[in-house]
Formats: sequence, C-alpha cells, structure tokens
Amino acid sequence: MKELAGALRAEQVAREDLVMFVNACFSCTGQHEFYNDAHGQAVSIEFLHEYILGNYRRLYTRTLAAGINHFNRAQIVLNLLATGRDTPPADRREEGALIAATLRALPPPRAYRVLELLRSRRINNRRSRAIVREYLAGRPDLDFDAVKYRSKLRSAVVHSHLKLDGERGPFLFHGWRKRVYTRPLLEKFRQAHYTQEALFELPFTIAEGLAYKHGIPRAVFLERIDPRLTQAERLRLQGAAARADGVELSVELSRVPLTRLALYALSLSPQARQERREELHAALGQAAARTLGRAPIALGRVAAVLDNSYSSSGSREKRRRPYGVALAAHYLLGAAAREYRAFWTTPVADPLLDRPRGQTDLATPLLDALEWGAELVVVVSDGYDNGPPNAVADLTRIFRTKLDPKRRTSLIHANPVFDSELFAPRGLGASVPTVGVRDAEDLPTVLGFARFAEGAAPLSELEHYLAARVRGLLERDARKRGVPSPLASEVSPQALPEEEEPAEPEEEV
Repeated sequence: MKELAGALRAEQVAREDLVMFVNACFSCTGQHEFYNDAHGQAVSIEFLHEYILGNYRRLYTRTLAAGINHFNRAQIVLNLLATGRDTPPADRREEGALIAATLRALPPPRAYRVLELLRSRRINNRRSRAIVREYLAGRPDLDFDAVKYRSKLRSAVVHSHLKLDGERGPFLFHGWRKRVYTRPLLEKFRQAHYTQEALFELPFTIAEGLAYKHGIPRAVFLERIDPRLTQAERLRLQGAAARADGVELSVELSRVPLTRLALYALSLSPQARQERREELHAALGQAAARTLGRAPIALGRVAAVLDNSYSSSGSREKRRRPYGVALAAHYLLGAAAREYRAFWTTPVADPLLDRPRGQTDLATPLLDALEWGAELVVVVSDGYDNGPPNAVADLTRIFRTKLDPKRRTSLIHANPVFDSELFAPRGLGASVPTVGVRDAEDLPTVLGFARFAEGAAPLSELEHYLAARVRGLLERDARKRGVPSPLASEVSPQALPEEEEPAEPEEEV
C-alpha cells in the first residue's frame, strides 16, 4: 500500500510540475510586467527550464509541440542542444526532429538569435552543427538573410564550420567593399553606402541606419521605404511615425493576426479609434474568423469575464498587452460561441474605444455571468483579484460545492501574465483551473489543455496529449517541405489534428 501511495504521489507531482511548466511557457517572455520586473521573470523561467529538463527530459522536449510562445521554444532548443549527451538513445531521433522543426517555425529574428547564442554559450557538438546546416540550407533567400542578419549569419557559419557557396562567403568575411557583386541584393547593399537610391531597395532595418548616414530626413525615408516594410514593421512604426514624423504608414489589416490587430487598434489615439471604429471592428471580426478557420472550436453558451482594470495597461515593454489579449479574446469567443456575452470588470459601452482603468473587481462580473446561465465562463485576467481581495476564490468555491456540484458550468481562467514569485500565472483559487496564454489565438489550444490544469486528467493522458501534438507538428512540417515525416512509421492518422497551425508572424527579438 505504501509503495502504491508513493507511486500515485510521484505521478501527481510530475503532472503538477509539467502543467506548471507548460502554463509558464505560454505566458512568460522574460519581460517586465505590471507587477514583476524582467530580472525576476528571467530567473524564475530559467529555474523552471532547468528543473523540468533535469527531471522529465522527454516531456520537456515534447513541450515544443504544445503551442508555447517563441521565447520558451528558443530556450528549450538551446537547452536541448547544450545537453545532447544526456539524451536517451531511444529519444534521439524524435528530439532532433523536434529541434529542427521548431527552429524552422520560429520567426527569422528569433531563430538567428538562437544560432548566435550557440556561439556565445560555446555549444558546438555534432548535432548542433547539423541543425545549423539544415536550417540554413532550408532558408528561402539566403542573400536576404546575409544582408538583414549579416552578423548573426556570419557567427553561425563560423561557429559551425560551414562554407557558403558563391559570393556569400566573400560578402560576409572578406569585406563587402572589396568587390562588385553579381547577386542583385548584395550589390545593392554595397551601392547603398555610396548612393541614396540604392538603400530604398534594402530591408528596412538595414536601410534605416544607412539613411541616417546619408542624412535623409526621417519623413522622406519612411515614405519611400514604405513598400519594403513587413507587416510587423508597419505595426511597430505606425504610431510613432504618425506622431513624430507626420507620416501615415499603410497597414493591411486583413493580414494582421488577431491579438496584434487588437494591440494596433489600442495604440491609436482615441480620436483615430473613434473615426476608424467600424473599420477596426470589422477587421477584428475577420481576424477572429481566420483564427477559427485554422483552429476551429465550436462553443455553446459562453460568457467572458474580461479584465480592463488599470493593471491591464501592462508595462513599458508590454504596453496594453493584457488588455489587448482581453479585447482579442472578446472577438474570438464571440465568433466561436452559439450565444455570447461579455462582462468587463469596469463596465464599458464599447471596449474598442475604452482604456484600462479602475480596480480588478472580478467577482461582480463573474456573478453576472453565472446568473446569465453560461455553459462556459472564460475569465481573462492577470489574476490580481483586489476589489475586494480574493473574492473570486470564495465565490467559486461556494458555487462548486453548493450550487453546481455536478459541474454543469465550466470555469476557465486564461492568464496572459507570468508571476515570477509563483513560477506560474497567478490563479483565482482551487476551483478555477488557470492556463497561461501569450495571445488570444492560444485559446483554442489552452481550452483543450485546461483539463490537465484542473487536475482531473492523469499523467498518462498528458503524455498521450503531448505525443499526439508531436506527431501532428512533425507531419505538418514534413508536408510543408515535401519530405516524408521523420516519424512516419509511428504516426497514427487518427492522432493527427486536422487543422493547420497558423502562420507565425515575424517577432522581433
């Protein structure tokens, strides 16, 4: 009996550890938050990575397929490559395939940062060199990378003992001024140091420094470089350019992911939001529909309890992100539900025109949501329930034990903020499972993951869930490249999710 009890306790601890880690990997980006500084975030998440890697290496690796954010995917890739000698022989094939597929799926700035860190951390084993070689061989335009990520590409090539064919090697290593290039982009980069016209055919991040060197006025530069801007660059520059330089950059709203679109809308002035209200509202609805097209979920009668208190204004590094996630979730859940109502901590007439304010009173809107008779209640909040403190924990405990012991109503708390002191997103009491999110687009994934956070599912089910995610990720990666899946013999067609993962937007590091 003691041995059985000990085994059950060990399984429970393992499940709790893994759920905590996955939740952290959804929400933590190592940046400053409203209540926590960046240093505390970095220390906490680094500890979690080391702990899970040391105790559950296979499941740590499989977390790469769980839909976690870019920051933590990059950390896992680095840690796995640094400790390759500890990989069990039976897991080497799957681990290598997951690392390679993850690196290809990362936005290029993040992936090249990983390659650069391999050198600074002196990770230079045979597998890491093979991963770098495979990644560079699969890049669609290495000339573009040689110009935009020149120092990072050069660092990766040197560290991995690779040779680049043609003119790329001389361009990176022998001084780009020493010759005329036949490859158009490399030649334009050389010419841009001497003539202004050439720099407007370069990537924005390269052309920006050269424009300053040539003394080109900022407004003139932004107006002429506009056709070369990526969507991520347009979104990042639009507000600052309009305020400081009087330049209005065109943003194709139909191509912007849902949460980024919500953050873009909130970055506009109140007057601009009011004037463009119908356009922004329609674009957010279309973005929610695109998200559901890639990861469909069909929900019934849904209530959302959404936090628009002052703490949802975020931090200097993540401005308005908690409120942006709540606004994006409002549109996503509204599109996915048969019936839908939103309940805000501070009542608003139009959340698209509102701003974060007031204390976090989650209990009042939660009571309204339960009274409305929702089948599913999704709370989107940073978890700081302070108006009054801890009211939701008492409310949900009484609701579960006295009013809804059969759990006819599902309660889920989606938290976009990592609490470095708790090593996890802050929860709202034992009666409400908490799942971490980075973007509202994570909701289809975390709603499925919530059963593990609730504690009802055993460790074996979590292991099967991650294994199925791995098979799906590797199969999709193989289809995109037109090659057989590295684990084709182990893939069960019934285990593969039908939906495609959404295209990853470029994320600056």
